[in-house]
Amino acid sequence: MAKVINPDICVIGGGAAGLSVAAGAAAFGVPVVLIERGTMGGDCLNHGCVPSKTLIAVARHAQAIRMAGRFGLAAGQPVVDYQRLHARIHEVIAGIAPHDSVERFTGLGVEVLQSSARFVDENTVAAGDHLVRARRFVVATGSSPAIPDIPGLDKVSFLTNETLFDLTRLPAHLIIVGAGPVGIEMAQAYRRLGAGVTVIESRRALSDADPELSSIAIAALRHGGVVLHEATTILGAEQDGGRVVLRCENGGGVFQVEGSDLLIAAGRRPNHASLGLAAAGIDHNAKGIEVGPNLRTSNRRVYAIGDVAGGLQFTHVASYHARLVLQQMLFRLPAREDRTIVPKVTYSDPEIAEVGLSETEAREKFGAVDVIRTDLAAGDRARTDGVEAGVIKIVAGRRGRILGVGIAAPGAGELINMWSLAVANGMTLKQVRGYVAPYPTLSEIGKQAVISYYAPLARKAVVRSAIRALRYFG
Repeated sequence: MAKVINPDICVIGGGAAGLSVAAGAAAFGVPVVLIERGTMGGDCLNHGCVPSKTLIAVARHAQAIRMAGRFGLAAGQPVVDYQRLHARIHEVIAGIAPHDSVERFTGLGVEVLQSSARFVDENTVAAGDHLVRARRFVVATGSSPAIPDIPGLDKVSFLTNETLFDLTRLPAHLIIVGAGPVGIEMAQAYRRLGAGVTVIESRRALSDADPELSSIAIAALRHGGVVLHEATTILGAEQDGGRVVLRCENGGGVFQVEGSDLLIAAGRRPNHASLGLAAAGIDHNAKGIEVGPNLRTSNRRVYAIGDVAGGLQFTHVASYHARLVLQQMLFRLPAREDRTIVPKVTYSDPEIAEVGLSETEAREKFGAVDVIRTDLAAGDRARTDGVEAGVIKIVAGRRGRILGVGIAAPGAGELINMWSLAVANGMTLKQVRGYVAPYPTLSEIGKQAVISYYAPLARKAVVRSAIRALRYFG
């Protein structure tokens, strides 16, 4: 007979979103059951953010060795020990894993069930030999790699982000299907490590980013030796011995791409098919579980957060969603998701970081807006560091309110933090103008951009007349 559990909150999914809810609720002494069928930590720890950023860091060091001659150093070409690199990736994962472990959460007071979960009715979830009847449920089951419908792909060996970091050898020639953030990040990293890389994209590369910003990253990618085919259809795939062959077509006609390995990075699909959502009266579709602005589903007992909710797919969004649902469940306070305050970063070199409304979105919503652009190369720190390309782009509305900011620069993911704070708090250009930026830093280029916005005031006749008048008072 199944054991019945009656916690206050049942969380389904032990990734970033679910762990944040479970830890937050347990901290206030609330009874919580957490159900996870796989490895604790979810995609971010095991297959996503952590291993990919570790690989990117190694590739950045390799590129620094390669470029050392520009700074008067003799270094030459880096020698990549890929087995040691592989070990490094898994050492980093292992170092973080205890923070997300069953043992830690059990210690926090969370009851962890290592099993699949399935709704059996609107109020009950079955998990192994347990039935969980909770006051509230939070579905945080994340997403998995989406596999495109390419003829012949089912007969070809290919990698996804879930298997890529198990490689113990450097691919001779890596073909990547998809030029979103994951595809572009991995393309540049593997090229810097010495692999040949070809990327195939059916649309524009980094199509969700501001074209002005993404063009800078794409130019650097191509300059580094990555072959990129945009607006290209894959007609078929086949395995030819140890080679993968893709037959493609674009405006230039039909052509073939051959490589040693194939990485599918063509987006994500929500993990919700096995949850028995219909039994719980939870509306959903191929894009994810349908939620309102408060992240509540059509079943008022159930919230859906993170990737499975079908919105922005970032680990920091998962943490943001967790805070919103905890606010509602624990404190009965209203909460609404605001996607304009969520920063987006592509960890290429240069990085692309954006927050708030893009120029196009701002014009559609408000009509006339001011757009301030400043080249990063104009800053002194960019010159000392040898940064040749980059830009900050600030979109401002009435009375100088900051509506959105985009940055293409080394470390743009760090530089966007201040601007995320500004957008989230409705700050104005005047407020930014008043802060003191340390010199020399890349971040001071933002302050320079704001000053350039006010520079025309110095040439206005009324301002100059006022200054002349004030001179008479000593």
